[in-house]
Amino acid sequence: MSHPDYSLEQALHAQGHLRIAGVDEVGRGPIAGPVTAAAVILNPDAIPPGLNDSKKLTARRRETLDQLLRDSAEFAIAHASVAEIDEINILRASHLAMQRAVAALDPAPDFLLIDGNMIPAGLTLPSRAVIGGDARSVSISAASIMAKTRRDRMMVDLAQQHPGYGWERNAGYPTKSHKEALQNLGVTPHHRHSFKPVHNILYQEKYLSD
Repeated sequence: MSHPDYSLEQALHAQGHLRIAGVDEVGRGPIAGPVTAAAVILNPDAIPPGLNDSKKLTARRRETLDQLLRDSAEFAIAHASVAEIDEINILRASHLAMQRAVAALDPAPDFLLIDGNMIPAGLTLPSRAVIGGDARSVSISAASIMAKTRRDRMMVDLAQQHPGYGWERNAGYPTKSHKEALQNLGVTPHHRHSFKPVHNILYQEKYLSD
């Protein structure tokens, strides 16, 4: 099984790009909570071992790597809210979160490696979209890890305010128990109204009240 490495970054260094940020987002699939992005510039002399796509790592390993990255890398983490997701759609909201994370890096990077097949329209820096980037570039995998750990913590905090939906376990994804809780407990302010399981319940409630 292949692991991400620093070869994309090294090739860019050879072209004169010194501040290369990996950019990734998490949270496109959940029906609750924000979408979160991170932009990370690794220190080539202090790359934590074991970086990988955050989905391939245990929660404990992600937390360990997140702390190592906080100690060694430059990073910024940003979000797009549930209201923004419902207003402009999840793809554009995830791009907005990426733009915000990149904009928060100071000084700015001079090249971006972005996970996926699209470069967000609002990013004007030199960039490359890398399909499956979190399994190819350690900078992107670092962004994946930092975004996921931050978002997961946010969902644990929100779970304390809205118990019963299991957000501390499912991070807002539409698991069977989450959808059952949605039916039994109703829609919270942190649910995405434009997503089908939530939209259907809101429609049922409107239909019954009419």
